[in-house]
Amino acid sequence: MRDILPVLNGWYTAGLPFGLATVVSTSRSAPRDPGAAMAVGPDDEVVGSVSGGCVEGAVFELAQEVVASGEARLETFGYSDEDAFAVGLTCGGEITLLVRSVTAATDPAFAEIAESVAAGRPVTVATVVDGPAPRGATLAVWPDRVAGTLGTTGLDVAVTADARGELALGATGLRHYGPRGERREDAVGVFLHSFAPPPRMLVFGAIDYAAAVARIGAFLGYRVTVCDARPVFATPKRFPEGVEVVADWPHRYLGGTETDDRTVICVLTHDPKFDVPLLEEALRRPAAYIGAMGSRRTHDDRMKRLTESGLTEAELSRLRSPVGLDLGARTPEEVAVSVAAEIVALRWGGSGAPLTATAGAIHPSS
Repeated sequence: MRDILPVLNGWYTAGLPFGLATVVSTSRSAPRDPGAAMAVGPDDEVVGSVSGGCVEGAVFELAQEVVASGEARLETFGYSDEDAFAVGLTCGGEITLLVRSVTAATDPAFAEIAESVAAGRPVTVATVVDGPAPRGATLAVWPDRVAGTLGTTGLDVAVTADARGELALGATGLRHYGPRGERREDAVGVFLHSFAPPPRMLVFGAIDYAAAVARIGAFLGYRVTVCDARPVFATPKRFPEGVEVVADWPHRYLGGTETDDRTVICVLTHDPKFDVPLLEEALRRPAAYIGAMGSRRTHDDRMKRLTESGLTEAELSRLRSPVGLDLGARTPEEVAVSVAAEIVALRWGGSGAPLTATAGAIHPSS
């Protein structure tokens, strides 16, 4: 959704209605996660994807019907659904889509939502999926204000509180309420789609490997910063466009930088005077991933120094070192793939094993 919002906002500001299909729930080995979106705009232009190609043809027709009627639709496609099977959803999963028409009348805050997402300002969009409330009604929730309504004051109040909680976590998902926002009822389904700022990737050590890691980090959707104490190496021209480059001592920069449970920290310096004080700081703060480059000998020496610095076993256990999965990587680009693979595997609980050597669902429920 984040990727296609600029196009959607262009249609919206031009006064052109479009059909928007959003994945609101999945089961088994569904190809896309909740929040994935596809839109059908003027001249039947299509942007986005909800299934990686499996049901896009059927969704295209649904979106056209919804724009014509103005009535939102909730549709489920799965392997057991004969119609879905006919259009190719043979990957064994099931996806439920909310398809609605977006216009200035139905979504007066849409342009402001798109502007917030583009600027990296957090916002959650709550949309009624089913139940005794107007299907397709939306409520935009920022940390300090709201816009729109889901139909009743009680429902708006309850959803606003939950939306801000989900926004703090960067979480997206389906919630259920009573018609007036009652917490222990499930009459009304509301999809909470959180647009939190992109997670950060902090790369320390402005070497060739750092440029490759920064490039793949940006590709994965991280806001990437490269930091090195040596100004001659910490220059923007050595790194991909859009990557922030900072000349500072790594531990000092990290000490003054906010991190959270989505932050990725890659230490590529493999020099004790840089990486030991840096890792002392990193291993004592929130982060999703902390990896350090170096040989086995470098790793052993580093662990000894870190232990002597007073880090606990629990803190040291967070360190992924030597960094990356065993792919036999040689070039900086191959090493970057190895690092990215480990980050993704750790994020989703993957084994790192070839899929040909595993059994069960490819995309297990999280």
